[in-house]
Order: sequence, then C-alpha cells, then structure tokens
Amino acid sequence: MTLYSTATCPFSHRCRIVLHEKDMDFQIHDVDPNNKPEDLAVISPYGQVPVLVERDLVLYESNIINEYIDDRFPHPQLMPAEPVMRARARLLLHRFEQELFCHIETAEQNDHKLTDSARKTITENLTMIASLFDKQKYMLGDEYSMLDVAIAPLLWRLEYYSIRLPKQAAPLLKYSERLFSRPLFIDALTPSEKMMRK
Repeated sequence: MTLYSTATCPFSHRCRIVLHEKDMDFQIHDVDPNNKPEDLAVISPYGQVPVLVERDLVLYESNIINEYIDDRFPHPQLMPAEPVMRARARLLLHRFEQELFCHIETAEQNDHKLTDSARKTITENLTMIASLFDKQKYMLGDEYSMLDVAIAPLLWRLEYYSIRLPKQAAPLLKYSERLFSRPLFIDALTPSEKMMRK
C-alpha cells in the first residue's frame, strides 16, 4: 500500500494520520508539488495528492481513501458501525469540505482580499462548532473518530494560515490540543508540518 503525499498538504495529512492509527505497513511516496512525477498524472485524473495505490486499486480524495482504509483494516474502527451514525458522520465530513476545507487553497494565496475573506469564513465556521467541546471530548462524544482525523490538519495549520480564533472558541482550542497530543498524530507529521507551529 503506497500513499502519494506532499509534505504540507492537509488532505495528505489526513491519510497519513489514518495509516498511522491503523498501525500497518505502508509506504509514503513524497511528491514535490512544484515538480510532480509523470506517473501521478497517469494514476490521478486531477494530478493531485493524496492518492492511494494498493495492487490494482487506485483511490484519490482523502475521505474516500480513509474510509477504504477503515473498511479494509477495521481495528481501531474510525467510522461509526451503526448505519444512522455512519450517515451522520459522512454528512459532517461533507460539511467540513464545503464550509472549511474548500477555503484552504484561497487562504494560501497572496491576494490579501481573498485570503482575508477565506480566513474570516474559516474562523466563523470553526467558532460555531466550538461549544460542542464544552460537553464532549471528541466530535462524536468520547470516542476518537474519522471526524477528528478529518479536521485535525486544519486545526494544526491555523497559525500557519494566520487564523486567530476568538475567545469563545477556547473549547475548540482545548480539543485541538487533545488531538495534537496523540502519539500517532505526532508520528504522522512531516518535518515541514512540525515547523508550521512554533
């Protein structure tokens, strides 16, 4: 099983977290985003990472990759087993993409007007969910899940993206520290990602 990944991509980061959580054998193929290998264009229709290759299977899109890994190696299980909770988890993963992660590319650009707007939207959307962590440890309660995996790379990069959360988001920041203190989260970080936080 090989993951094509870049050192700073939050979507690749998600997949590396899941691979480490599963404690399985895998290879990371580091891709230079400024000099992508030709074989990446062949296996990925969008020429983007992450891409997971296992024998004849090629998967792209981080949430699809992660759900496949979770199904293939079910211990520890990261997606809820019960169909209603599983559907709710998928819906929340979709919301993360639509309300948070779709703004990341803009937040990394040099256009101040666009980046300020993206940062503002991410800040507002994160602040809205902060109160959830007044009452529970993780996204779905006391159990670490795929939802925590999905949002962790963004939370790790807040400082890097110059996003400052307001005081009312304090429970979210405490939740973030819980995620970051997990040994397997630390193991999944690249040297470049470690340097994103001072």
